[in-house]
Amino acid sequence: MIRFFKTGEDKPLLNDEDEIKRIYKKKRWSIIVSLILGYGFFYTCRLGLSVAKKPILDAGVLTISEMGIIGSGLLYVYAIGKFTNGIFSDRANIKRFMSIALIFSAVINILFGLTSLFIVFVILWGLNGWFQSIGSAPSVVSICQWYSNRERGTVYGIWAGAHNIGEGLTFVGTAFLVSEFGWRAGFLGPGIICIFVGLVLYQTLGDRPQTYGLPHVADFKKDYSAGKPIQESVAKLRKQVLRNPFVWVLGLSSALMYVVRYAINNWAILFLQESKHYELVEASFVMGAYPIMGFIGASFSGFLSDKLFNSRRNIPTLIYGIIQTSGVILLFIVPPGNKWLDLAAMGLFGFGVGGLIVFLAGLIAVDITPKATAGTVKGLIGMFSYIGAATQDWVSGFLIDNSKVMVDGAAVYNFKNAFVFWIGASILSMLLALSVWNAKPKE
Repeated sequence: MIRFFKTGEDKPLLNDEDEIKRIYKKKRWSIIVSLILGYGFFYTCRLGLSVAKKPILDAGVLTISEMGIIGSGLLYVYAIGKFTNGIFSDRANIKRFMSIALIFSAVINILFGLTSLFIVFVILWGLNGWFQSIGSAPSVVSICQWYSNRERGTVYGIWAGAHNIGEGLTFVGTAFLVSEFGWRAGFLGPGIICIFVGLVLYQTLGDRPQTYGLPHVADFKKDYSAGKPIQESVAKLRKQVLRNPFVWVLGLSSALMYVVRYAINNWAILFLQESKHYELVEASFVMGAYPIMGFIGASFSGFLSDKLFNSRRNIPTLIYGIIQTSGVILLFIVPPGNKWLDLAAMGLFGFGVGGLIVFLAGLIAVDITPKATAGTVKGLIGMFSYIGAATQDWVSGFLIDNSKVMVDGAAVYNFKNAFVFWIGASILSMLLALSVWNAKPKE
């Protein structure tokens, strides 16, 4: 890793307890607010294509299959980057690593909005996937560095709602830019804004507590509910992670959950326009229920598991899985002309997937493995997740494109086969999650 991005050296431990408390309080607030808002803005530089699909299609710039390939390109690179950058995150200065990644992603979005060539779209969106992959794992590493086991679920759940902020900004704000100024504005606008956000993050995020002369967070909070901090080498602990069968099962479960999550993220606006005859702004309004309820679901998930189930994640995971599956089924079966039912379906789905992103996409795996490997664990689960998301994108594009029929010279798309694929993935994800019911936490 380039020395600039490496975590700093540990400073001598401070002796003044009041000073330790003051610094911890200040840094913890600055870091969690920065992680929530910063990671939310990462999404505005990832989801622009989801909003701009129909205008791009109508302009004849790309076909549905080509957009599926472009979307898959980002997600496959993202999957590899999640694992690689997750490993780097365990030894990185999170402030530098995450903020600079957002700036690079923002620049790529600006370039994306200035081209019309398919091959250039593929290359740029693949590069974007790499820098986008430096958002999640560093965030989780920072949370594990600054928050102890008994509070980690609540904080993780609140942070996990950050993606809903980004999705909301995209589905509403970016949709407005696209409808008013054309599809290119959906990439230029977020790109310009996120350059400034990245510069702010460079000032407000932080490195490990020990680099400021602070004690380990478990010692600071006197929270040894997951055991004493483990002193073994990170390399040895990583081997333990890779040998843990629960981690691999969680990866598969998360991959299937991400199939349906990104199916809705990437294709639902087009589905609402094509099958339910909404205009872009109306479709984006319906989609707005998804991130709003997703934020509530994510934020409530950590509190629910920490306070009502003594930091156990199994029962809440099952509940959220049932809610997510119910939402996607309802979205499919509701006939056109029922906006409020579509809103209810999208809200149900958003609430369910919000909680599952907390549990399946990171928290359960982070709980049951040593915290010194949080970046590796999050990266491994993320790699599985985004391989699922990427595969979904080209499979869904193929299923939708091959359902096309011409009516009076216009293409009409049928989403039935795609929804069968998405619903099946949601159910199978839930069944796999049940197999790690009794996994135990570690510090």
